[in-house]
Amino acid sequence: MTAIAIVGAGKGLGAAIARRFGSEGFAVALISRNQEHVDAVAAELAAEGVTARGYTANVRHPDSLSKALDQAGQDLGPVEVLMYSPLPQKEFLRPVLETTPADLTGAVEFSIYGPVTAVHQVLQGMRFLGRGTVLFVNGGSAARPNPKVAGTSIAFAGETAYGQMIHDTLAADNIHVGQLIIPGAISPGHPTHDPDVLAEALWAMHIERGEFRRYADTLDA
Repeated sequence: MTAIAIVGAGKGLGAAIARRFGSEGFAVALISRNQEHVDAVAAELAAEGVTARGYTANVRHPDSLSKALDQAGQDLGPVEVLMYSPLPQKEFLRPVLETTPADLTGAVEFSIYGPVTAVHQVLQGMRFLGRGTVLFVNGGSAARPNPKVAGTSIAFAGETAYGQMIHDTLAADNIHVGQLIIPGAISPGHPTHDPDVLAEALWAMHIERGEFRRYADTLDA
């Protein structure tokens, strides 16, 4: 059995992704800052027949993220799919003229150092398997910088550049890297922003591969 590691797992999109990939036979590693929350999601998944386990890590602390992913691989099998989708913190969402260097430090740790740490941790295992998928989930400011949310706009640009580079570089190793842009809020019942709909889109990105970037919906004009 191989595993999907969901960095930033919660009861909404993270749980929906876990169910979709779990239904295909993946074990699920749920990673977030709150052990109680991921344990609760793991218990719900287990009741549905999905092998799942929760792990604690803060993506702004590389050692904790590396340790969580390493432990997940030992417990659940090699990580074949890495999903990086933590919810940005409020201090990253300030207008550009109110954004301080400290705000950018946090955003860069969150959206650049975190993804680089996670990819480095799982890459050797994917290469051993001879296959793998890395998926980034970002808001609309990753595709169109928004001065109302300067921290994410700046840091997502770096995350996107990193993702595009490893997409191009790792294709020869049968490792696909993709980015799903979700403009606006995730909303249950919405035709394009419902968690289950988004989870299905991410599953399609895993199996279809193709281009680096996909959109859950069109960006507003």
